[in-house]
Amino acid sequence: MKMQKTSLLYILPLSFMFCKKEVTATKQEQRTAVDTISIAQSSEREEVIAYAKKYLGTKYCYAGGSPESGFDCSGFVNFVFKHFDIDLPRSSSGFASIGRSLKPEEFQVGDVLVFYGYKDRNSVGHVGIICEANGMKSKFIHSSSGKEMAVMISELGSDMYTKRFYRCIDPFKM
Repeated sequence: MKMQKTSLLYILPLSFMFCKKEVTATKQEQRTAVDTISIAQSSEREEVIAYAKKYLGTKYCYAGGSPESGFDCSGFVNFVFKHFDIDLPRSSSGFASIGRSLKPEEFQVGDVLVFYGYKDRNSVGHVGIICEANGMKSKFIHSSSGKEMAVMISELGSDMYTKRFYRCIDPFKM
């Protein structure tokens, strides 16, 4: 009898040790899974920008949504994300209330910038995709109806866009 009690005393602490290691391994697996998701999202974000840059110089066309006809701003954003099976609004006004607004320190490559209209500061009128994230000094790719009349890269930090900035959303978390 004494021998059985002694062996139980050795077995119980060992079983707790194994349980603790399993929990630790599970936490490590969770961290690895989160890191893998972050890397995948980062890679996908870079792919979105690489794809968008293929269309630099494509002419602006009001209500346009293809490289053949040209793009308006929302047509361009919609076209780019549709290629990656991400559904976004077709009109810039559709971006007014979707998703969670991000703080400038949260901006990432691939996020969508939303702006008030050029003349109308009461409604959304322009959108673009961040291609270099740096808060309110980020650069973004968009189809501009300005003097360039084409898909181009601009700086959010310029007066023209800072004054019109409405919000930024993460299209990968919608």
